[in-house]
Amino acid sequence: MTGTGGSDGDLLRTDLDDGVLTLTIARPEAKNALTLAMRQQIERVCAQVDADDDVAVVVLAAVDPVFCAGADIKEIAALGAALPPTNPGAALRAVRKPVIGAVNGACVSGGLELALSCDWIIASEQAFFADTHARLGVLPRWGLSALLPRAVGVRLAKEMTATGRRVPAAEALRAGLVTHVVPHTELADRVRQSARAAANTDRAALAASLALYDAGDGTEEALLRERERALAWAPPPTFG
Repeated sequence: MTGTGGSDGDLLRTDLDDGVLTLTIARPEAKNALTLAMRQQIERVCAQVDADDDVAVVVLAAVDPVFCAGADIKEIAALGAALPPTNPGAALRAVRKPVIGAVNGACVSGGLELALSCDWIIASEQAFFADTHARLGVLPRWGLSALLPRAVGVRLAKEMTATGRRVPAAEALRAGLVTHVVPHTELADRVRQSARAAANTDRAALAASLALYDAGDGTEEALLRERERALAWAPPPTFG
């Protein structure tokens, strides 16, 4: 699972090294916003991970200086009703192997949903987190309404959505959104260390343990509510 698959593959790089599959968002000139092809590629790769014995852990990373600004708004506007639905957040959450988010910079709206869909997040000191869905007049569709309050608490989640303010890495750590904050130059090494530790854990027991966590907190019901309300909302159906 090392190929990128087509010209758009250069925008979402895949690299498999000693059991760790790294997906790197590589569109820095557009704040790493995800095109339709990139979102579909995330879905395809994630669908293959559990059946691939060479993969023990997945890392979601990005090319500096931004982690991800979410879906490509210009493309959504251009395609309109012709845009097929995608949900890369759900694809990441469906992976039964550990998925680690390596957040190197701005992590906003749909990008925040991707990070929240990882099992844990390690952040650079330069990272910040923000939700601008409501300010843009849209609802989250990749899981934010279910995942953000479970990560930081309902009150901070409401404030983030209402104000769109940037939550810096240090505050995100205190709130429980991320598990570690490290100097920017040490992010890749710290993520690799965490990934290799997970890769050396019994795979079946780890998958079962993570599944127990996911099944026990009511997240699935909250995700269903988000999907139902988002479908009834007027703006574009695949805005992340």
